[in-house]
Amino acid sequence: MSDPRSKALLGDAMVALRAGDAARALQLLDEAAALDPVYIEIPLNRALALRMGGDLVGAMKALDAALTLDPYSLLGLLSKGALLEQTDLPREAAKIYRNVLKIAPPDEALPAQLRAVVAHARDVVEKNTLALNAFLRARTASARATFAGTDLSRFDECLDILSGAKKAYVQEPLFLTFPKLPPLTFYDRCHFPWMAAIEAQTDVIRDEVVAKLKAYWDKFHPYVQHPAGAPLAQWKALNHSPDWSTLHLWRDGRKNLENCVAFPRTTAILDTIPMADQPGFAPTAMISVLQPHTRIPPHTGSSNTRLIAHLPLIIPDNCGFRVGNDTRPWIMGESFVFDDTVEHEAWNDSDQLRAVLIFDVWNPLITEAERAMVAEMTLALNEYNMGA
Repeated sequence: MSDPRSKALLGDAMVALRAGDAARALQLLDEAAALDPVYIEIPLNRALALRMGGDLVGAMKALDAALTLDPYSLLGLLSKGALLEQTDLPREAAKIYRNVLKIAPPDEALPAQLRAVVAHARDVVEKNTLALNAFLRARTASARATFAGTDLSRFDECLDILSGAKKAYVQEPLFLTFPKLPPLTFYDRCHFPWMAAIEAQTDVIRDEVVAKLKAYWDKFHPYVQHPAGAPLAQWKALNHSPDWSTLHLWRDGRKNLENCVAFPRTTAILDTIPMADQPGFAPTAMISVLQPHTRIPPHTGSSNTRLIAHLPLIIPDNCGFRVGNDTRPWIMGESFVFDDTVEHEAWNDSDQLRAVLIFDVWNPLITEAERAMVAEMTLALNEYNMGA
């Protein structure tokens, strides 16, 4: 606000609003707007005065004027959503409130007087999402019936994303992005002819791990080990914590000879698997232990050139794993392969530890030539960084 006279007029108008004198407030606000037409508080309070006076059309025009000045005005968007509700347009209100939720700070950072209002906006959005989702499912039910027996899971996820019931997950590699690879979550086992063979060795690997787990526990280390001063974000609870511990048989392309000698049967079986081969980067193979009542928070991996395989070894009840919108349990005797550059998380809500053998393999959608070039590029990057 550049003109002190408009500031005084706005103050007087707000006093009039608190006194319930909408007509006087409008007169003062019009005078203030003539002096300072680009100050957003003026049209915001004009909208309030017009709404108090029953002029809902005028109030909407005032809010649109305010949002023209600042499309990201939280108060302006909340006011517009409330006005749309008042004029019996709940679906339009939900669209506005959805934008509110995109820009609103966390509840604890909101002014106290806005927390209940934002909570109401969230409730309106959730109710509209459920209503839209149900409507779309009912409307497409007859078409679905003509495709009985057809796998429509991808369409179902599409519908959920369109309605807002689910998020559209994409690949978010932390290190290397290989273009034009689809953001699949779990890969079909047809891509991995070795899978049945390693599943057949589950008992051998599990027995070896169970027999040596306690005696060899001092060789396990927390998986998350960020240095002091590093931003921890979601990793604060697990940083340097034994709640998620691992023992590496391979790490960044190198065998840990001591650990491989200690787990010879597991190592020999892994030697038969075509793991990813990128000098200084892959393969990595490890025994991952998650303690009771521990959750690995949502996160993404380093590169979509390789995928992550899990072979369950010790799986109590109440354990689970999510990649994108797909959630699966670990099932003894069954492995799975997923793209860890899509957001994923894991949990062990049981009273016992969970153990899984984890290793990485090439993404099967990358050609042999591309694999060789990626490996060479990774080696060159390491050499460059060493030179620095």
